[in-house]
Amino acid sequence: MTSQKTYMNIRNNSSPSGVEEIPVLDYNTFSNQVIRMLEDEKNHCLAYYPVESSDFLKFYCFIADDSNNQITVFSHSCGKEQGLRLESLTPHAMQMHIFEREIHENYGVEFTGHPWLKPLRYPRNRYDKSVMMKEYPFYTIESEELHEVGVGPIHAGIIEPGHFRFICNGEKVLHLEIQLGYQHKGIERLFIEKTDPLQRCILAESIAGDTSVGHELAHVQLVESLAGIEAGPALQIERCIALELERLAMHIGDTAALCGDVAYQMGQAVCEALRTRVINTTQTWCGNRFGKGLIRPGGSNYPMNGRIASVISSAVADTGKRFKEVTDLIYSLPSVLARFDEIGKVSGQQCLKIGTVGMAARSSGVMRDVRRSHPFQFYGSYQVQVRITETGDVLARGQLRALEAMESVNIIMQLLGIWSKQGSPVGRPVYNYRLMPGRLGVSLVEGWRGEIFHSALTNAEGEILHYKVKDPSFHNWTALALAVRNQEISDFPVCNKSFNLSYCGNDL
Repeated sequence: MTSQKTYMNIRNNSSPSGVEEIPVLDYNTFSNQVIRMLEDEKNHCLAYYPVESSDFLKFYCFIADDSNNQITVFSHSCGKEQGLRLESLTPHAMQMHIFEREIHENYGVEFTGHPWLKPLRYPRNRYDKSVMMKEYPFYTIESEELHEVGVGPIHAGIIEPGHFRFICNGEKVLHLEIQLGYQHKGIERLFIEKTDPLQRCILAESIAGDTSVGHELAHVQLVESLAGIEAGPALQIERCIALELERLAMHIGDTAALCGDVAYQMGQAVCEALRTRVINTTQTWCGNRFGKGLIRPGGSNYPMNGRIASVISSAVADTGKRFKEVTDLIYSLPSVLARFDEIGKVSGQQCLKIGTVGMAARSSGVMRDVRRSHPFQFYGSYQVQVRITETGDVLARGQLRALEAMESVNIIMQLLGIWSKQGSPVGRPVYNYRLMPGRLGVSLVEGWRGEIFHSALTNAEGEILHYKVKDPSFHNWTALALAVRNQEISDFPVCNKSFNLSYCGNDL
């Protein structure tokens, strides 16, 4: 008698799995497996979501092993006639709290024992439409010594809406609760409703405007794996260069914002000018400063050529030199260091516990970078040197941006050299593809904020039955809430800028 197989191992952007091959466990076995796997610090949960049918929900869980490039997939089901009630995993594996909150809001599943089972986004098609945003159950502390401060949802800057509710003792923040969902776009549903491949590409690059390349690359990888389309080395290199240009631009822009928050105007002005040069370089390449239209399945409308390569090389080399000069100044000025050092700390253990990803994790000494742990595109042949800082404060997050920007400069320059030796031309995009039927595909990309997850499930006709997106901000908003505890409320703006999380990428 053979024992039941309890999981399947796959790799990022590999051949999609047959849906019937994924083990379906009873919930007790499923729970024990999740808890056991997440006790190991090398593992973290990429996604956990259900797919609805007429009489039951089938849940899929994806856990990444960052030590061996593997992603473990397994599932369980919950019948509607039995009542949508499951014992919460959160008390045993804290990083599951955000996934269970999302499932509760969208499908009405009651996770018994969950300590914070509150609405996440208020989507139009939420399970309980009687729950209104104005009735959000904020955490409160009854005390005559404490007061609450509300910020947003309408902000002084031109950014998406979000509400921040602080509980303070004088100027000290005891607790911050973040309420999002004001601009829920229903974008996952649109990936199913919009059947034109080009429409889906445009949807992907609109998920988060500052991560157009990252989200579009995640979508295109997913489509290519489900359609059996191979991207040649030259195309892979071009995509990696585009992704690193986006990373470079955003890290420089965020450094400008950090300088602005502490009134270091020279640093702000210089970095703003340098960011403009990088995004203008992307515009020279594809006609759009944010890289929209650049990444497409199977080919490119804007293939690299000698002239574009020369423009990128010149702009990136000069920008890197000037950015290093200004960051050497920024991170040696006592007036700047006094506002960054020891402010907004998040420990490595906290990051591991809540499932933090990307640069927010790496600034607390946690090695999480999909380019290295689950390589994609040409990163499979080119090993990225992952940068890490340890202290987990605003200073660490700022310095990590400087280090990662310089690493992006190195990567771009080296990839341009490798590209010049490639003989295979890049063809036009492929839109007349057919997706494999009955398959589950997974695509990971390391965007500038962290790991981006796209997954799709196809039906027996090869049509998309379910599409799932996860922006890194989904994990990292909790880290911001922890960062401001026991800080002065006046430190919130610089803490917030040091993460620069996405409202719209979270409000899918």
